[in-house]
Amino acid sequence: MSGILLSVQDLTVSYRVGRGQIDAVDGASFDVETGSIVGLVGESGCGKTTVARALTRVIADNARITGGKMLFEGRDLAALPEKEMNALRWRDIAFIPQSAMNSLDPVYTVEYQLNEVLRRRGGMGRAQARLRCEELFDMVGVDAKRLRDYPHQFSGGMRQRVAIALALALNPKLIIADEPVTALDVIVQRQILDQLQDLQKRLGISVILVTHDISVVAYICDRTVVMYAGRVAEQATTRDALLQPAHPYTMGLRNAFPDLKGAASGVLTPIEGAPPNLASPPPGCRFAPRCPFVMDMCKSVVPPPVNVTTSHLAACHRADEAGALRQIAEKAETWMVPA
Repeated sequence: MSGILLSVQDLTVSYRVGRGQIDAVDGASFDVETGSIVGLVGESGCGKTTVARALTRVIADNARITGGKMLFEGRDLAALPEKEMNALRWRDIAFIPQSAMNSLDPVYTVEYQLNEVLRRRGGMGRAQARLRCEELFDMVGVDAKRLRDYPHQFSGGMRQRVAIALALALNPKLIIADEPVTALDVIVQRQILDQLQDLQKRLGISVILVTHDISVVAYICDRTVVMYAGRVAEQATTRDALLQPAHPYTMGLRNAFPDLKGAASGVLTPIEGAPPNLASPPPGCRFAPRCPFVMDMCKSVVPPPVNVTTSHLAACHRADEAGALRQIAEKAETWMVPA
């Protein structure tokens, strides 16, 4: 790794709804180092996909980037004219969607769709594009004979490999993968993740991996950014985030997934309740209504991110007590809500 490729600083993304607006992302900040894989993790509706799509500026018609910066190699993606932003898409920043079937056109062969990228965006001739198609299929482990097949002729895992090939077409510096293995069975999930990690290391690409699955983050990511209700709750190396979490939400997420060390025993403990409605979020810490360690100040004062270590930040008023809280958080009864 050598330096910061992307620096997201106080990013706010708002949606117009009725006569008001909802801040789906509210002051999010994190960095992506060159050649690293960063996981964005959290429950559905916490803002992960909105961040991912904001980075490409391909967002809903009623959405706007209303604050902050997204510095990609020093250039603010939020402020770039559309023509300059469009030049970066696919060439420098590529996107792997959650559902490859929905992203691939069912009436064209995958070769036609790859050629469209290579020739129109990459400026390649027909022969060069053909060779690149074969090279890309070889990279993702698909027989080049399948280039003339249609998307429906591929299995889910193979379609996801085609989506990865499309993302790699023009040798981008950053790939944003939005839940790339969610719809696949666990065996195929591992194959796709192994393929993605191998390509990332071999080509020196940086990756932002959006997921709600902590086991995926533990398996592949160098750093983890935990989001809750539009805000960044915690960020650290993946090892520190999962083994020494400093935010109660991260502690709860860890409890809700199988033992990361592979233990067969143990009870999975859910976090009771649901994320708040962002149309009227609670004051103070947004996790306070579900937090077993809540204090009065948590309900009124927004916790700023504090340094647990030089590379570990947590937005919690009790971050300095994390060691003691982790021991209590491991007990299932800590998370039980009285009937």
